[in-house]
Amino acid sequence: MLAMIVSGPAQAAMLSDAEAMFLDQLVTASVVLEQRCDGYEVDGAGGVQLGARLLGSPEAAMAMIDAYAAAIKARDGESYDPRKFRPEVSDAARKTFRRVRTDLIRNPKRACADYGEISVEQGLLRRY
Repeated sequence: MLAMIVSGPAQAAMLSDAEAMFLDQLVTASVVLEQRCDGYEVDGAGGVQLGARLLGSPEAAMAMIDAYAAAIKARDGESYDPRKFRPEVSDAARKTFRRVRTDLIRNPKRACADYGEISVEQGLLRRY
């Protein structure tokens, strides 16, 4: 009985492979912007289109974007919609954020180009 109780929430809190992939890409693009890599800006429509392809619908893409936004607000101590907050999104986003940001700090020129261009190819960012 205890195993069923413990495994139920654990299964519910897992990101699907598609969610994890989209979140990783979303976080990577946001870190490029946060670190002020020159020449890149957000491509909102492209991000939703990528998410829709990976997750099956624009609504699913927007739900993941909203969950990531809620995670950022929660981390920053700002008010957020608790219905949109998903702890598994917050945990995964934090790990990706740290990894990408560390790389951008250690080698900003190379990492900005690498991560920025990947995000452009995926449609999350565009060059200006």
